Amino acid sequence: MILVTKWFGVFLCDGDRVKKHLLFGRDAQVMAQRMAAVQRGEILPEEEEIATKGVKVADARMSRLGKPVYFDSSFIRPEDFGLDRDLMHKVMVNLAKLRTREPVSMDRCVIQTIRAIDDLIEMINLMSERLHEWYGLYFPELGDHARDERYASLIVDLGDRESIKRELDLDVESVGHEMSEEDIAPVRDLASQLLELYRRKSEMESYLSRTMEETAPNLTSLLTANLGARLISLAGGLRRLSSLPSSTVQLLGAEKAMFLHLKEHKRPPKHGVIFQHPLVHRAAPWQRGKIARTLASKISIAAKVDQWEGDFIADRLREQIMARAEEVRKKYPRPPKRKAPSSRKRRATRKR
Repeated sequence: MILVTKWFGVFLCDGDRVKKHLLFGRDAQVMAQRMAAVQRGEILPEEEEIATKGVKVADARMSRLGKPVYFDSSFIRPEDFGLDRDLMHKVMVNLAKLRTREPVSMDRCVIQTIRAIDDLIEMINLMSERLHEWYGLYFPELGDHARDERYASLIVDLGDRESIKRELDLDVESVGHEMSEEDIAPVRDLASQLLELYRRKSEMESYLSRTMEETAPNLTSLLTANLGARLISLAGGLRRLSSLPSSTVQLLGAEKAMFLHLKEHKRPPKHGVIFQHPLVHRAAPWQRGKIARTLASKISIAAKVDQWEGDFIADRLREQIMARAEEVRKKYPRPPKRKAPSSRKRRATRKR
């Protein structure tokens, strides 16, 4: 006997015959609620009621009730039970409305936030480059004494070259040409807009830190809020990140290099975005792959615990990573010796 669920009811089948069935009624709203529960992976009361001992199921969602098997249920038609296509249309419309009104998971907010921060960084870099070029016509030496937000704030607050030199206690002779207040005004306006972008980026990062602490505390503590959010974004969500093997987590963000390796036989990447972690990017090049592999495995564990709201274990995971990193440093203190190519390879090279 095989248990099948359709949009209009639950059916217990023996081959191509329906032995028993329970319909969801004729209320489109109620039927849509049943379908929404199915899409969320829940088991319906009708399914539990009609299931028998030793039954097989046509959907892996119902694996608690029986063994999942492939089953062609196209012979079960709504017309045979007095239901028409107009009712199906109403059910699907109501289902779409129900699903779109469901609360958005916090990891979706994390994904949008980190992508918005990336957009702001790109805009900041473009506007900062333009500001340096424009104000550099008037005071090119300022770039050696102030950077980033400080550079823009000096232009907004003071603007005049002599005032900035007094503020920074500089004794330099500028090679820039003179500009009138009217010419400097649009430059100061650009600097003001750049400062606003810096402020918005700071606010976004504060929001991201708070959200990551609530959504993925283990991942945030093990990495940082930004790096953890970037992994969630690359994976497509916390749930998917928790289901990925650690080898895939290790290479998230290095997809292009991996495709080049597979297609053009380039050297395979050892790490993706987790290169931003201090343990990886500060390690010697011949140690990075091993440390990145260990870090990726602990990230997978942390993501699984966060997804299923488990205990806080980031401290224990961090200790294990540090112990393994120290072991790698002691075991591989020097780069491995390169193997000399075989005589056959040398001959092949000469022929080319």
